[in-house]
Amino acid sequence: MTSSLRLTGMSLALFAGLGLSAHAAEPRVVLGVAVPLSGPLAASGQDAVNGVQMALNQLNAEHARIGGKTVRWAMDAEDDQGLPTQATLVAQKLVDEGVSGVVGHQTSGCTFPAARIYARAGIPQITPSSTSPKIAEQGYKTFFRLIANDNALGAGLAEYAHDTLHVQRVAVVDDRTAYGQGLADVFSAKAKKLGMDVVDREYTDDKATDFSAILTRIKADHPQVIFYGGMYSQAGPLVRQMRQIGMTARLLGGDGICAPIMAKVAGDAVNGTICAQGGAPLSELPKGQAWKARYDADFGAAAFQLYSPNAFDAAMVLAHAMMKAGSSDPKVYLPYIRHIDYDGVTDSDIHFTARGELADPSITLSEFEHGVKVPLAVEQVK
Repeated sequence: MTSSLRLTGMSLALFAGLGLSAHAAEPRVVLGVAVPLSGPLAASGQDAVNGVQMALNQLNAEHARIGGKTVRWAMDAEDDQGLPTQATLVAQKLVDEGVSGVVGHQTSGCTFPAARIYARAGIPQITPSSTSPKIAEQGYKTFFRLIANDNALGAGLAEYAHDTLHVQRVAVVDDRTAYGQGLADVFSAKAKKLGMDVVDREYTDDKATDFSAILTRIKADHPQVIFYGGMYSQAGPLVRQMRQIGMTARLLGGDGICAPIMAKVAGDAVNGTICAQGGAPLSELPKGQAWKARYDADFGAAAFQLYSPNAFDAAMVLAHAMMKAGSSDPKVYLPYIRHIDYDGVTDSDIHFTARGELADPSITLSEFEHGVKVPLAVEQVK
């Protein structure tokens, strides 16, 4: 006689409860993730969350241990909306909830004030994407960056404009955020040092969509290149309006305009745009293609933007520091981050300077062609 097991709603709940009880017996380690999950930057924020989720899934599948005990790795993802005021609220919430470490924030404007809150609480924070050098200059021992900073990105773009594009006349626009203004300042300074003429310097904000007045003034100065310090949500309309009024100047910008969604926002006008981002293309990294295949299988290729590999590595660095220390107590494992030497997806030798900057970073210059971002050159930052 054979018998079959049929699960009713009650028995399913019982089995689920048993599963939860088994996991409840294991200590939980919670990583906070602070990125924009609503508003114009939500796509790139969700991409970062996906990267952290991949790391936690891998750690749980490997039964990663701390102090000889298997733990359950979990995430508390919070929406900072890309706004500095909201970022401070999110940071305090994560501190109050007692997370063991934080991956975030995404934008420099959010990371700058949040870093102070994590530092006061002694909680390690690794940003996968904030590039303003001024964050590290605050000197917080809990701050780490897993990407090249604006000094590398801005200078690299200026050198490319001068050496490869043979540009003499440039205009510069920034969105007045910590990220956009900082990047534009570096580009402008390097451009002048190289002998280029900065014919116009204009300002907007990170909510603007109408650039007609700015572009009318710039057009009269006949620049060969317009550099934009800001994000794709403004760069897209900016380059569309450039083409609508007959401007042929190239648009250049940093990692904020390097995400694939830039092509969606800008449409056909994106073609010819050149951007710089920290790190090498996944296709050129030893673990890059296999990692990207896993990402696509888990979330779909369309979900990928820019920062998920960095967010994955940030979570893994925090986890491996805890495992080396034998503790998830931030005060115990923080020193281990400073001496980490991790073989990650974005770099085979991840380690940090005394200020928390990524040591020996690289940058990639890319151009949008037929709506697709194509790498032009990878440069090691000296």
